[in-house]
Amino acid sequence: MSSTTVTTTPIAAPAAGAQAPPKLFGIDSRFVAPIFITFILLVGQLAYGILESYAMTALAIVTAVALELVLGRLLVGKWPHLASAYISGISVGILTRSPYAWPFALCSAISITSKYVLRVRDRHVWNPSNFGISVMLLLAPWAYSTLSVQWGNNLWPMLVIWALGAIITYHVGRIHITLTYVVSFFVLSYVRSLVTGHSYWAEAAPITGPMYQLFIFFMITDPKTTVRSSRWAQALVGFLVALAEMFLRLAENVHAPYYALFVVGPAANLFEIYLTSRRAKS
Repeated sequence: MSSTTVTTTPIAAPAAGAQAPPKLFGIDSRFVAPIFITFILLVGQLAYGILESYAMTALAIVTAVALELVLGRLLVGKWPHLASAYISGISVGILTRSPYAWPFALCSAISITSKYVLRVRDRHVWNPSNFGISVMLLLAPWAYSTLSVQWGNNLWPMLVIWALGAIITYHVGRIHITLTYVVSFFVLSYVRSLVTGHSYWAEAAPITGPMYQLFIFFMITDPKTTVRSSRWAQALVGFLVALAEMFLRLAENVHAPYYALFVVGPAANLFEIYLTSRRAKS
């Protein structure tokens, strides 16, 4: 043991009136979403084998967490909370399909980097994992694709996940976005069935897949990248994402939900930032 005298700084007591982080089920809210998305991974993998591999999913998570630590320290000057990076990394790990390892790492790296580079008025306007996945689909379709399976005929996994997801999104004040999108998806599935001649259930079936559980509970409801002005505005954006997705599906784009959010989400954020700036100047 070193004999060097160490000067310690006492930990400051919490300020009067300071509130502890909100909790759900007795758990710090910051950890609820990571636990929930891990639950989705385990249910999907154990029941349906949705992962490319555990190793590739771990690579995506480690890349996201490590890069978050480095960029947060270098560019912001502090160690960031890692819940967001974990969610981005595990989302990439679940959704990515590739015979190679590098797309898992690169998609996570693009996702996290976008948070620090693509900012307007100190806001990142793209959901990180949606941005990373969309960029990979556009730039490396020969090496990169995404998960696309349903829960089969067993609806119980989906119902359990939807129940937990509804509780969690309600707790964070984003349930109206999920509900608006889901209702819009089912209604617009009927519209698509009229146009394509496919059965209604064939058009509506994709929303039962594990990919959509991540999409409706994590991507479109991300507090950092949804508009902030009002609940009706957030619900409107949810509807517009579903509407854009409908047109992309009619154009036979198999990655319609990702591209719909990739376009509509940032456009809504930029419009809100513009309006806020104008009001501040008037």
